[in-house]
Amino acid sequence: MRILILGAGRVGESVAESLVSEQNDITVIDPDPDRLRLLEDRLDLRGVPGNGIQPSVLRRAGAEDADLFIACASLDETNLTACRVAKSVFNVPTTIARVRSDEFEEDSPLLDKEAGFGVDHVICPEESVMHYVHKLIEYPEALQVLEFSQQRAHLIAVRAAAGSLLVHHTIGEFKLLFPQAPMRVVALYRKEEELPITSHTRVIPGDEVFVLADRDKIKEILSAIHKDDRPVRRIMIAGGGKVGLRLARSLAGNYQVKVIERDRKRCDYLAGELGSDTLVLCGDSADEALLIEENVGEMDLFVSLTSDDEDNILSAMLAKRLGVQRVIALVNRRIYAEMMQGSAIDIALSPAQTVIGELLVHVRRGAVAAVHSLRRGAAEAIEGIARGDARSSKLVGQRIKNITLPDGARFGVIVRGHGDACQVLMPHHDLLIEADDHVIIFIPNKNQLRAVERLFQVSATFF
Repeated sequence: MRILILGAGRVGESVAESLVSEQNDITVIDPDPDRLRLLEDRLDLRGVPGNGIQPSVLRRAGAEDADLFIACASLDETNLTACRVAKSVFNVPTTIARVRSDEFEEDSPLLDKEAGFGVDHVICPEESVMHYVHKLIEYPEALQVLEFSQQRAHLIAVRAAAGSLLVHHTIGEFKLLFPQAPMRVVALYRKEEELPITSHTRVIPGDEVFVLADRDKIKEILSAIHKDDRPVRRIMIAGGGKVGLRLARSLAGNYQVKVIERDRKRCDYLAGELGSDTLVLCGDSADEALLIEENVGEMDLFVSLTSDDEDNILSAMLAKRLGVQRVIALVNRRIYAEMMQGSAIDIALSPAQTVIGELLVHVRRGAVAAVHSLRRGAAEAIEGIARGDARSSKLVGQRIKNITLPDGARFGVIVRGHGDACQVLMPHHDLLIEADDHVIIFIPNKNQLRAVERLFQVSATFF
């Protein structure tokens, strides 16, 4: 696929890094030639310096032949205008704009393909981070919570804890020990090494377990693998920027929230926006005396969301040392996020990684409904729809035991039906795939993607 990316900032760089590894033809546009040169030296892509809203620059970048245009520059107006030019001048089939403002939602008439800005889809890393943190608040035992099939099925990552019901047992024993909550273990990592998923594989404390199950069973499953954590009630947010404000506003009234912001003028603005439900403090979130004074050790969750990776890491580690049960740090640089694995920081959160799944849906071939990037982009969970009939589909009319997946890839769950009639089915070997079933597959290696995508493509005999 030929993909144009406008903006070589943190989001644009992360998007390019993820997509270029899949043998896509990537071109990045940015006004800064030095930044592009660094990208070209590190990744297999082409850089085009210039203003991405100018037709001449888009033409140089190959917009006439592009399949997908992703505008993720720092300014909303640049991204919206560039999408309009890409759509109207070059007729690019799919345009995606990064938009920070709440005024431009996915179904807004302002984004209309004909009368509006010509944006097919909107991504907002700030909104995605907020939603991600909300899920971690709802399920405090989880390391990651991802949604499939209109939120009916959840994929969770959880650290196995000593003393919990299922730890020190084999995966084959899970069903006998815990029949009330059917689950599908799709991956197991021990000290960064993936283990084979067999009925004889034993889970020990410290393992990172990836489980797919019905949304209504997730809390029970988490408690069986990790044990119950106390519910989150008190939250401290370090950083009152766009992400911090958005998160604090969404939590106000339901949680006890404190926000620490260094800039005095920004504090005044935050206080006016958030009202009396949220306490806004002016100070440095890495100031030990301030954190102690504000009883940081009594917080259930500390979330560091400043624009500086080092500040986020330092303040989160300090908060953990001062007694916070759970800490999350926003980390843009990939190398930093990898270094945080196994550290005092419970979760290193990347804004670019929270939106990459939204973009991958438009890159994947076949009837793909959702994609989630896992393990910092090394693995993926894909939700596809079984289209066609027994003659035209590789899935419809087939039993699970007769469907061949690449080595290591494995079925998660099958979601059948809609609304109240919706069922989350475990993929036992005799289960027959029906038309319009949503099939979730875990892929440990991106080299296997093409083979999995072909399962969701309908052959020409269908037409």
